[in-house]
Amino acid sequence: MIILFVGDVVGSPGRRIVKDRLPGLVDRHHVDFTIVNVENAAGGFGITPDVMADFDGLPIDCCTSGNHIWDKKEGLALLDSEPNILRPANYPDGNPGRGVFVGETPGGVPVAVMNLEGQVFMKGLESPFRTADRLLAALPAGVKVVVIDFHAEATSEKLALGFHLDGRVSAVLGTHTHVPTADERVLPKGTAFLCDVGMTGPYESIIGFQVEKVLHRFLMHTPSSFEVAKRDVRLAAVLLDVDEESGRARSIERMLIQDAS
Repeated sequence: MIILFVGDVVGSPGRRIVKDRLPGLVDRHHVDFTIVNVENAAGGFGITPDVMADFDGLPIDCCTSGNHIWDKKEGLALLDSEPNILRPANYPDGNPGRGVFVGETPGGVPVAVMNLEGQVFMKGLESPFRTADRLLAALPAGVKVVVIDFHAEATSEKLALGFHLDGRVSAVLGTHTHVPTADERVLPKGTAFLCDVGMTGPYESIIGFQVEKVLHRFLMHTPSSFEVAKRDVRLAAVLLDVDEESGRARSIERMLIQDAS
């Protein structure tokens, strides 16, 4: 089974390259299941119904997110109405949405996607380690393929979760930093791992935003609005080859595709 995971989509440049390139990638690599992180899709912060409509008709099975999923109030209703749009599962009960989705490939193989958020340098949420244990115990017995989007800051925390879940999930894929890492591997017990998939958006930027706007905040220490940059747009993703019988990963391939326009 081939699974495609696309890293944090930032603003309209990120949405555009997803629309332009995703169908071809799915066809070329015979992808069975596609996951896209959309938490920065609306101007760099959150989602809206209009922004998510941009993805209509694309071969996307599940959308994950992170700490910015709450930034657009008009997008929160989507978390309850669309079961395949996830927010991190370790937020307190009573928040909109859910952190787990179980879908199927065209061949009928179940695939579980879990969304978790880190604690280190981030909010004091429930432990992602304990949350993952609880969610895995609640999955139906027939679900062998499990992919986790771990939206976290610290590489140590991401590595720790990877080893904690090694052999129990198909992949632990890091998001959030917008900087792709080069440490892709299959861990000893069969879990594919990558510290950060990277950003799908403009790379002539500071993590997706116009350089001058971000520099102003660092240099002047006063508030400034951020604007999504426009140049050097790339799609960051990974391809997973997973044995559907055992749920173990055979391989992980990192991709960074530059916009030809």
